Amino acid sequence: MTAPSVVVLDYGSGNVHSAAKALERAGARVELTADRAAVQAADGLLVPGVGAFAAVMAALESVRGGELIERRLAGGRPVLGICVGMQVMFERGVERGVDTEGLGEWPGVVERLAAPVLPHMGWNRVEAPPESRLFAGLEGERFYFVHSYGVRDWSLDPHPRMTPPAVTWAEHGERFVAAVENGPLAATQFHPEKSGAAGIRLLENWVAGL
Repeated sequence: MTAPSVVVLDYGSGNVHSAAKALERAGARVELTADRAAVQAADGLLVPGVGAFAAVMAALESVRGGELIERRLAGGRPVLGICVGMQVMFERGVERGVDTEGLGEWPGVVERLAAPVLPHMGWNRVEAPPESRLFAGLEGERFYFVHSYGVRDWSLDPHPRMTPPAVTWAEHGERFVAAVENGPLAATQFHPEKSGAAGIRLLENWVAGL
């Protein structure tokens, strides 16, 4: 069988090459591009993100990334966000006094974590729900986080005719959303590409669903 094709959205935010290599190890054919036709044609789209929320949103807007993501999701085409690529899926990000509008795919605000030590950098366990597909076979594993901001509250009311989102949590000073699986849109606050064998297995789970 032909390996699923995945585009890593190349819009000027870091980690694209490490993410691409990890996806290749997970069994995908990978292309780094922001070409509209390629983004729409791929079996999966990965949206990386490193740095400040506002800067990532500006970079996304420069390639009309929000429109590309929205069109894929409207057609039921899988999208995976990583780190700030997850955060921008929410309504707003508040960072150092700057309040920036996100893509609004999920309700919620990305805020500075109330933790004694920031950034939250290193390995941490997560609490995935039993129905999670991303974390199948990964019970008890740890993943690599590098962030100071996160989403404390999940407030999306499930649609009565749709499968409720699977929300995974972690804790650093307080509980925060570590991953979400909601129809064709999934995202992780941690970096699968930096999480060793567990991260590759998670990417394999996502690629298998393409």
